[in-house]
Amino acid sequence: MGSQIKRLLLWATLLLATLACMGLAYVSSLDLESQPLADPGTRKEDLAMLSGVRPQLRGRILAVVTSTARAGDMVAAGFEITELSRAYYTFRANGFEVDLASPRGGRPPVHLDDDLIDVDHAFLNDLDAQKKLSKTLVLSDVDPSRYSAVYFVGGKGPMFDFAGNPDVQRIAASIYDAGGVVGAVCHGPAALIDVTLADGRKLLADKHVTSFTNDEELFLVKEAKDVLPFLLEDVLRQQAGQFSAAPKYLDHTVVDGRLITGQNPWSTWSVAESMVRALGHEPVPRKPTREEAAVAVLAVFHRDGAKAALAARSTAGEIDKRLILMHALVAGMEGRFGDAYRLQWLAH
Repeated sequence: MGSQIKRLLLWATLLLATLACMGLAYVSSLDLESQPLADPGTRKEDLAMLSGVRPQLRGRILAVVTSTARAGDMVAAGFEITELSRAYYTFRANGFEVDLASPRGGRPPVHLDDDLIDVDHAFLNDLDAQKKLSKTLVLSDVDPSRYSAVYFVGGKGPMFDFAGNPDVQRIAASIYDAGGVVGAVCHGPAALIDVTLADGRKLLADKHVTSFTNDEELFLVKEAKDVLPFLLEDVLRQQAGQFSAAPKYLDHTVVDGRLITGQNPWSTWSVAESMVRALGHEPVPRKPTREEAAVAVLAVFHRDGAKAALAARSTAGEIDKRLILMHALVAGMEGRFGDAYRLQWLAH
């Protein structure tokens, strides 16, 4: 009996060692070291997208962030830094000055993601931008006639202090009535709820919109129905003419005239550039990020299958392998093991 146990232990040890070696070989095959994380010391002067900033001022855009720091006892709220920084520099690169405002003014609560890229670090190191962020305008003091557009930044905080906020509604309605552009991303479209225009119509009436979806919300926060005052998709489906959604965590931006909405943080670039177009200007050329390239390949995967995604991968240039692997992990957590297997190969 003792010799059998010893043999079993020996085989188990060999099996574990083999699996460990296979795991190390697999990780090595991904070559993640070839994609170093973004440099925390990046400055705005390092950003190629700002090299051709137009000297003339085309107008001003108001970016609105939340003042709510927490959602319930367990969930951090605040605003998403990536949803502000990427839009901020897109607007600046295209000749627009940007003011920052929040319901209570002053320094708002920020949620710092783990996947910051160079443009996000540049924003954090930008003294002018940080000065604006430390002293955001109080919404009740904002004169909307000064702005060509308003952009509502996401994060879970807007679910508490954008929806039903009379100053949010006043600013959105005034800018839209004056022929300006209204944009929002992720949870930012909570600002659009119950906005009434000068002629008595609801802003959302007959409009095609998107936002952070129920699937995205409940995947990340199982207790979202208890923590949040409502699920944003549910309310937008009730008030808007049409609601559309892409697969989880992929870029999806809806342009309905001068109303522009994005589904999640990965839609920030396309929302901001769509706002620039709606303001009458073609955005300055910009090299897509590795993250954007990965999202584009993932979109092909969901739309056309693994074979088409592999073909797209071969022509996409450098993609963010970690983001592809994150989607493989999501698929595995949802029990879509075939997709998880196929997705991880896209990261090679």
